[in-house]
Amino acid sequence: MSILITGASGNVGKYVAQELIKLGEDVVVAGTDPMKLNKIFGDEVRAVELDFTNHETFGAALEDIDRIFLMRPPHLGKPEDLYPFIDAVRNKPIKLISFLSLMGVEKNTIPPHHKIEKYIEGQGIPFSHIRPGFFMQNVSGIHSVEIKEKDMIFVPAGKSKTSFIDAADIGLAIATVLHDPGKHRNTAYTITGADALDYYEVAEIISKVTGRKITYAKPGYLRYRNHYIKNRGLDKGYVNVTVALYFMTRMGTAEAVTDEFFRLTGKKTKTFEEFVGENIKEFKR
Repeated sequence: MSILITGASGNVGKYVAQELIKLGEDVVVAGTDPMKLNKIFGDEVRAVELDFTNHETFGAALEDIDRIFLMRPPHLGKPEDLYPFIDAVRNKPIKLISFLSLMGVEKNTIPPHHKIEKYIEGQGIPFSHIRPGFFMQNVSGIHSVEIKEKDMIFVPAGKSKTSFIDAADIGLAIATVLHDPGKHRNTAYTITGADALDYYEVAEIISKVTGRKITYAKPGYLRYRNHYIKNRGLDKGYVNVTVALYFMTRMGTAEAVTDEFFRLTGKKTKTFEEFVGENIKEFKR
């Protein structure tokens, strides 16, 4: 039997697949473009088509699968978009489904992750929810444009702190639970970096590593939303979700630090300074 990795071309899914390959698991990577997946992974895995909006792709994707890494594609904003696939999983001999959730979501009903977690549990599927803090890749990815072009961090997080974690560490944690499904059956893990940083400290670290003066603009929600929709041209629904997440961040939901990653893997998480050093090209002009 094999492990199905959804979102395999994305930040986390790619690392989950790589870690499971190291562990000698038989990996099936899934996405809407199998040819793209073949280019990424070569012949180390089997690539299959999976489109959560197309029920006809479910059967082949779930063939000979007994464990699943599930992540919600960013463009599918409603939790109900994933329910048909979860329904299909319910009828298979699945040992474990590991859902990429969100830190603090057990107490926060606003993000779609909350309902997805509850739906998986309600179907009686063995689960292990992974609830990470904010990805370091958010800073080197979507928010790097303003850093590179304007030497500023442009997020509406106020003075709040965030316990950032590298997507590679998240991938290792997920691979760990999928590799030993019996041990992690019906569990949830909140994994974070070792430190909680505010965005002034984030700006200082990037400044130190890049040798440029990076500032934190601390925009309000409306200014941020207008910029990302009108100037950056991003999808309104996606931007609205990020606004909601930063609203919760200001409420202190992203500042907790846990040792659950170390307890799972026996390793320390990457520091933000190490991450910037390894990904310095993403911050250069």
